[in-house]
Amino acid sequence: MAKRVVPETARRRRRPTKQGQVLTHQLIVETALRMLREHGAAGLTARRLGLALGADASTVYRYFRGMDDLVLAIADELFGHAVEGWSPSGDWRADLRELGLRIHNAYLTHPQAAVLTASRVTGLPQEVATDEIILGILRGAGFPDADAVRIYHAFIDQSLAFSILDAATLALPPAAREADEEVWRDTYARLPATTHPHIAATAPLLVARMNDSAYPTALDMLLASASAQLRG
Repeated sequence: MAKRVVPETARRRRRPTKQGQVLTHQLIVETALRMLREHGAAGLTARRLGLALGADASTVYRYFRGMDDLVLAIADELFGHAVEGWSPSGDWRADLRELGLRIHNAYLTHPQAAVLTASRVTGLPQEVATDEIILGILRGAGFPDADAVRIYHAFIDQSLAFSILDAATLALPPAAREADEEVWRDTYARLPATTHPHIAATAPLLVARMNDSAYPTALDMLLASASAQLRG
């Protein structure tokens, strides 16, 4: 049976924690994000979170049904970071491009959290609000509902897929990440044209591009395709 979550008014601590803070849902989520950044997913436990908050581990369960409930709250928080301060320009393509880059950047700012959460569907307020914005932009641009949903599906999955891919790279130990990056220069750039003519011909371009995220290019390709469909 799932644990009962105590209502906000009943669960609020009446005195500060050992760190001098009054516990809130938001404080726990922010502390969990910091712990993920510093220790990775393996370091995020109720016991460690309680220690970081200066409270007993069981206190976390007054705010969340379990650690997976906290993970979903973290995912929702990242969507909140993505849309914070955003306002529409009225240009649907520019607005979607900015939103896509904001979502990608919000996840890459917290790579360990991104790997843990980007594949989840939360149904929580910030995620729902973001989806409403994206669908509103597409419907407002004139896309029929079926096309708006199809493009929304491709748009959000693309942004989250690249977020996981790029965040996983950032989450690697520095030495491993540097070794991966050097492969393009040390291996691909040295392949002979006699055996690998296409790689050899494009090697300088590969070295220049392949350690950067392809997300902006993929996003522009998706939006160009959608724009062509709308014009047609």
